[in-house]
Amino acid sequence: MASSSIASIQKSFTYGVFLSFRGEDTRTNFIDHLYNALQQQGIYTYKDDEAIRKGKRISDELISSIKDSKFYIIVFSKTYASSAWCLDELAMIMECHKTTEHTAYPIFYDVEPTEVRNQSGAVGKAFAKHETDEAAGKWKEVLKEAADLAGWELKNTANGHEAKFIKKIIEEISLQLRSIDSNADEKLIGMETRVEDVVSSLEIGTNDVRVIGIKGMGGGGKTTLARAVFDQISFQFEAKSFVENVRENSNTSLSGLKSLQNQVLKDALFDQGINVSSVHDGKIMMKKKMRNKKTLLVLDDVDHIDQLEALAGDLNWFKPGSRIIITTRDEQVLVVHRVTLTLYVNLLSSKEAIGLFSRHAFGGEIPIQGYEELSEQVVRYAAGLPLTIKVLGSFLCGKNKSEWIDALERLKTIPLKETLQKLELSYISLEEDYKEIFLNIACLLKGWSKDLAIEALESCGFHATNGLRVLEQKCLISINDYKCVEMHDHIVEMGRNIVRRLHPDKPQKHSRLWIDDEIKDILANDLGSKATRYIIQVSLEDINLEIVMKGIRKMKELRFLYVCGDDFLDENECANVSQYLPNSLRYLSWYKYPFCSLPATFQANNLVALKMDRSKIVQLWEGGERKVLNKLKILDLSYSELTTLDLGSSPNLEVLSLRGCRDLVQLHTLNGCRKLKSIELSDSKLKTIDLHPAVNLELLHLKYCNALVELGLPNGCLKLISINLSGSKLKTIDLHSCVNLELLDLKHCCALVELHMPGKCLNLRSLTLTNSKLRTLDIGRTPNLEDLDLNNSYDLEDLHMADKCLKLTSLNISHSKLKTLDLGLTPNLKKLDLKKCKNLVQLHVPIGCLENLVYLDLSGCLRYTSFLFDKRNVASSRRDESLEIGPSAESHLIAKSLERCTLHPDNTLRQFQFECFYMDDPSVTTNLEKLISEGPCTCTNLKMFSGSNCGLRGLRNLKLKGYLEAPKDLDQVESLEELCFSRTNMKHLPDSICTLKHLEILQLKHCWSLQKLPEDLGQLECLKSLTLSSAKIKHLPDSICMLKHLVCLELRACSFLEKLPKDLGQLECLEKLYLSYAKIEHLPDSICMLKRLRTLALFRCSSLKTLPMDLGKLERLVDLYLSSSIVKHLPDTICMLKYLECLRLDDCKLLEKLPEDLDQLEHLTWLDLGKCTGISRLPHDICLLKGLSISGSRDLLQSSGFTSEIKSIYYNDTCFVDL
Repeated sequence: MASSSIASIQKSFTYGVFLSFRGEDTRTNFIDHLYNALQQQGIYTYKDDEAIRKGKRISDELISSIKDSKFYIIVFSKTYASSAWCLDELAMIMECHKTTEHTAYPIFYDVEPTEVRNQSGAVGKAFAKHETDEAAGKWKEVLKEAADLAGWELKNTANGHEAKFIKKIIEEISLQLRSIDSNADEKLIGMETRVEDVVSSLEIGTNDVRVIGIKGMGGGGKTTLARAVFDQISFQFEAKSFVENVRENSNTSLSGLKSLQNQVLKDALFDQGINVSSVHDGKIMMKKKMRNKKTLLVLDDVDHIDQLEALAGDLNWFKPGSRIIITTRDEQVLVVHRVTLTLYVNLLSSKEAIGLFSRHAFGGEIPIQGYEELSEQVVRYAAGLPLTIKVLGSFLCGKNKSEWIDALERLKTIPLKETLQKLELSYISLEEDYKEIFLNIACLLKGWSKDLAIEALESCGFHATNGLRVLEQKCLISINDYKCVEMHDHIVEMGRNIVRRLHPDKPQKHSRLWIDDEIKDILANDLGSKATRYIIQVSLEDINLEIVMKGIRKMKELRFLYVCGDDFLDENECANVSQYLPNSLRYLSWYKYPFCSLPATFQANNLVALKMDRSKIVQLWEGGERKVLNKLKILDLSYSELTTLDLGSSPNLEVLSLRGCRDLVQLHTLNGCRKLKSIELSDSKLKTIDLHPAVNLELLHLKYCNALVELGLPNGCLKLISINLSGSKLKTIDLHSCVNLELLDLKHCCALVELHMPGKCLNLRSLTLTNSKLRTLDIGRTPNLEDLDLNNSYDLEDLHMADKCLKLTSLNISHSKLKTLDLGLTPNLKKLDLKKCKNLVQLHVPIGCLENLVYLDLSGCLRYTSFLFDKRNVASSRRDESLEIGPSAESHLIAKSLERCTLHPDNTLRQFQFECFYMDDPSVTTNLEKLISEGPCTCTNLKMFSGSNCGLRGLRNLKLKGYLEAPKDLDQVESLEELCFSRTNMKHLPDSICTLKHLEILQLKHCWSLQKLPEDLGQLECLKSLTLSSAKIKHLPDSICMLKHLVCLELRACSFLEKLPKDLGQLECLEKLYLSYAKIEHLPDSICMLKRLRTLALFRCSSLKTLPMDLGKLERLVDLYLSSSIVKHLPDTICMLKYLECLRLDDCKLLEKLPEDLDQLEHLTWLDLGKCTGISRLPHDICLLKGLSISGSRDLLQSSGFTSEIKSIYYNDTCFVDL
C-alpha cells in the first residue's frame, strides 16, 4: 500500500517527522492540513495530542518521541513563545538537532524570522511572560538558533497560498527521506543503475501519460526494482498506488480484479470508503476519478491482458503527467496493451551477487575469512538470480563450513525448492504444446542454434517458431548474439525437475533422457519402455553398440534420438550387430553412423529429419531398396562414404546436404522433390546435376565439385538467393531467371567463358568471380552490390558496372586487361584493388566518390596516366568542373613507376622505385584511416618520413619500415591509435611520441639499435599493447608502471634487458607478460599484484634464478612458461594457481623438484618437463589430475604411477602413452 512506502526510514527512528506547534494558533487549520499531507505521502509523523499536555514541563513520552524522530518541523506562530511547553520542546529539539542524525526545519507561519530571532513584535509580546523564568536565557538562545536555520516563510513562498506552501514542504521533506531510504535497505544491491535507467525512461518532466514495462524471469528482481523506483519518485505525484502480486491476487477469487480496483482507488483518492460493485463499475469509476490527479501506478507481476484492461485500461483514464509501470514475465501482455517501451531486468553480475549474498549470509559487504571460495561456489550456482542468492544467504547464515559443503553437495542433485516454485509459475501458464517445447529445450536443446532447435522441434510435430517466441516473451529462454537458444540454469533445473518428479526413482519411465549414467543403465539393463520419447547424447565411446541397438527395441514411442559415434569402432563389431531403429522416430541424428546403410526393417514412415554426418553409409537403404518417405523434410549425409543416392519418393524434402561426400558420383532424379529449398553438394564427383524440378530452390551450394560440367537449373528460379559454384568446370552459366539472387560465388571457375546475368538483379550484394576466362561482364543492373571480386580475371577486357553503386565498399579487379574503368557513383567505396592491370590507362571517378576510400592499389599499372574526376549527378560536388589529376603530390598510390614522387613533386625522374603508399590523402579523400610506408623513396636521398608532410592529423594507423630515424614531429599525427616501427636502425624514440593521447598499440619490431625508450612513456594513457623485439634496451622507464590500461607487454629477444621496474604490479589491467632471451635474474615482487594476469611467459631467460614467493596470488594465471631458466625451486604457492592450465618447465636443468601439492592444480592439462635432468621423481598425487598431458624423459615418466585419467604422456616430443 502507498501509505507504507516510506515507513522504513532507518531502524533507529520511529517517526519520519515530529511536528512542534502552538495548538491554539494552528492545530485545526495549518497543522491539520500539513499532518494529513504528510500522512498521505506515507511519511510517519508525530503530532502530539492535547491530552498529554497536563503539566508545565514536557513528559517523558514526548521526549522519547522527539528522540525517535528524524526530522523536526517547528511551526512558529504568534503565540508559540507564550507556551513554556513549546519552548521546552524546542530546547530538546535543538539539542537533538546538533547531532548528525536529526535535522530541524523552522516554518514561519504568521511571524517573521527576525521576530523569532530577537523576540520582537508578536513573538516578543508572547515571550514577555517568561522574562523572570529561570529558563528564559536558555529559551532565548534556542529561539535564536532555530530562527537561523534554513526553513520556509509563508508570506514569501507561493504568494502566501497555504496549499502550495504545504506542497513545497512535503516535496522537500520527501526528497530528504528518499535520500535516506535509498541507503537504508542495506540488502538492496545492484539496484542503483537499474533504478536510474527506469527513472530516466519515465521522463517525469514531460506532460504526457507514459507506460513502461519491466520484464524478466521469476526471482530476477522485477518487483524489487519497481518498488525502489516507486519509493524514489512517488512524492512527485498527487496520487500513487503500488499493486503487488496482480497475477496471484486477481486469480484467488471471483472478486480478485474488483478488489485490486478498490485498492488503486483507495490509495489514489485517500478514501477508504470506496467499494466498486463490479469490474465494469470499477473501470468507469477509475476513468472518472483518476483523470484529475497526476498518478504513479505500479502493477506488479501482471500475466493477462484482462488485468491491465481493468486497472489501466486506457491512457485517457489518467491526468497528463501520470506514469504507469508494469512488471511481468510475459512480454506478450505488454505487446497487446500497446506498451511501447519495455526494459529487461538483467541478472546480477558476479560482484553484485557476492555483495548481495554477503549481506544475507554475513551481514557485510564481503565474505568473512575462510568462506570466500564457498561463497563463490554459491554465487556460481545462483547464476545471478537474486531470489536464489537471498534464499541461500539466509539459509547458510550462521552455519559452519561442513554444513555449507553439505548444502552445496545437496544442490547438485536436489534443486532449491523456493526457486523452483517461483519459476514454475511461468511454466504453469503455458499452453500444453508450449510446455512440451519448453521441456524439450530444458532437457535436450539448450545451447543449440535457434535454426537447429526449430528444425528438431518441427520434426517432432511442434510449431516451433511461434513456440520459441512465446517462451522468449515469458523470459523462459533467450536467444544470444550467436543465435543460440539459452536458458538460465535454474529454469533448466525447473524443467528437468518437472520431468523427473512423476517417477523420481525410475528414469526408464521418464519421457526424456539426458543424463549419461541413466541412459547407460537403461540401455545396458534392457529397461527401455514406451514412456521414453526423447534421448539426447548417447555416446558410443561409453557404451557398446550392440547394447544400444538392443536397448532401444522396447522404446516403441521414441521420437527423438541423438547419438554420437565412436571413431575407433571395430568393423567386425558392427558386422555382428543386428540393426534396429524404431519406426516411431521423427528426428534421428547419429554422428558417425557405423553401418553401410539403414536397416530394411526401419520403415521411416514418421521420419522428418535424418542427420548422419560422417557416417559409413554407402547407400541409403539396405539392399538398394527404394522407400516412400512422405514426411522426410531434412536429409543430411555430409562427409559420408555415399557413392550414389536414390531418394525414391520424398515429396516433402526441403533440405538436402551431402557436403564432403567425395565418392558421390550419381544423384538420381529429383522429380518428386518440388519443395526442395536447400541443396549442398560440395566436394562431390558429380559431373551433371539436373535441378529442373526444384522450382522452390533458395540455396544452391556446389562448391569444389571439380568434375561438374553440366548444371540444369529450374526455368523459374524466383526464390533462389544464394549460389556457390566455385571450383566447377562449367563453361557456361545461365542465371537469367535468378532475379532475386543475393550472393553469387563463382571463384576458381577456370573454364567459365560465358555468364548470363538476369536483366535485373536488384538484390545482389556479393559477386565473386575470380580466375575465370570471361572477356566481358555486364552487371549494369546490380545497384545494391556491396562486394565485387574479379581478381585474376586475366582475360577480362570490358566491365560494365551500374551507374550508381551506392553500397559498394570493396572492388578488386586486379590482373585484368581493362584499359579504362568507370566506377560510377560509388560514395561508400573503401577498397579499390587494381594491381597489375597492365593495360589500365584511365580511371573515371565522379567527384566526391572517394571520400571513404582507405585502400587503393595501382602497383604494376604500367600504362596508367591519370585519374579522371567526372562531374556527374553528385549532390555535393567539391569542384565545379571536370579535373584531371595525374600522379602528383595529390595522388595516393601504391606505385612502382610514376613520373613524380608524391612527397617530392618537383623531382622529374620518370622511373623511380617508390614503395610508399597512402591509403588516404586529404586532397582526394577525407577518411584519414591508414598510411603505410615501406622504406625511404629512392628518387632522392630522403632518409626519414615526416608526418607533417602530409598533414595527416586524422591518421589512426601508421607503420614505418626500414627508416634510419623515427619522425620527430609525431605530435602532428595526434589521432594515432596504432604505431609500428620495424627493421629500423634508430637508437631513440622521439619524445613527441608521449603526446599521442589516443595511442593504443605501439610495436617496435626488430629495432636492433634501439637503446632507450622515452622517460615519459607513461603519459600514453590509452596504451593497451606494447611490443618490443630485438632491441638493445637494458631497462624500461619507471613511468611504464603508469600505463593503467596496458593489457599486453611483450619484450621479445631483448637480450640486453637486465631488470623490470619494481612497481610493475601497478599495471592493474595487464593480462599478458612475455619475455624472451632477457638477462633478468629476478622478477619484481610487485608482479604478484597483477590480479588479471593470465599469461606469464619467460622463454630462454637463462639468468633467471628465482621466482617471487607469492606467485600464487596471480589468481587468474592460465599459462606459466619458465623454459631454460636456472631456477632451482618453484615456490609452494604455485599450487594456489587454481586456473593454471599450462606449466612449461622444459630445459630448466637446475630445477630439483616439483611442489608436492601440484595435484591441487585441478585445471592443469599440460606439464612440460623436457630436459629437466635435475628432477628425479614426480609428486605422488599428480596422477589424480584428470586430462593431464605430461612431456618429459622416459625414465622420469616411467618412475611415476598414473591412472587412466592421465590423457597422454610424451617423451622426446613423441607420444609415449596415449591413455
